Amino acid sequence: MSSSTPQASFWRGFRNGLPFLIVVAPFGLLFGVVGTEAGLDLAKVMAFSILVIAGASQFTALQLMQDQTPTLIVLISALAVNLRMAMYSASLAPHLGSQPIWRRALLAYVLVDQTYAASSLEYERRPTLSPAEKIAYAFGVAASIAPGWYGATLAGALLGTTIPDAYALDFAVPITFLAIIAPALRTLAHVAAAAVSVLAALLLQFLPYNLWLPGAAVLAMMTGAQVELWLERRK
Repeated sequence: MSSSTPQASFWRGFRNGLPFLIVVAPFGLLFGVVGTEAGLDLAKVMAFSILVIAGASQFTALQLMQDQTPTLIVLISALAVNLRMAMYSASLAPHLGSQPIWRRALLAYVLVDQTYAASSLEYERRPTLSPAEKIAYAFGVAASIAPGWYGATLAGALLGTTIPDAYALDFAVPITFLAIIAPALRTLAHVAAAAVSVLAALLLQFLPYNLWLPGAAVLAMMTGAQVELWLERRK
């Protein structure tokens, strides 16, 4: 039996989520700045971050909108960027699938890269946690990250171009994904999917409307699935 409690798990998740603000805050600031520079007013910038709460797909959609890309392509590209959330959900389902649907729906809203990374690691370290403790931990992580994302977006939208270029806020985008992806490359399937995604993204650059993005994502997922099947057959 676990010696923890849902309340203790929540606050442990909250504390463990705080370091992520080092990269989440600049990421949010950058989106606020870019959103206002693209012509969005404060309400639209904040609605973007609050309703979507998915930095990478927000940047993708905003860039395509600026390029006058057809709405359908904007939606497809933004969804393609966030396809990893479906994989995150499948990975967490064995731990949280028994929870009431309203809790799972709320967690789905705040399920971002950092929430998944911290939660999956916690579940591996503490296999005796109950489902209630596990979802409390995930909500704890989200409780430290989501307000930081909203606040940083608001600050970026209000400050706009007054933030000096020397601060190079755009470093947060690649650093965030490197910090999340690198520790996750633990199997041959993971490495193969990552390698194919990089190669496909480079080779498909000629496609219009940034269609290289969903194309690379689909090829990477197919590769990872095929490698996993191959490994299973070998066993």
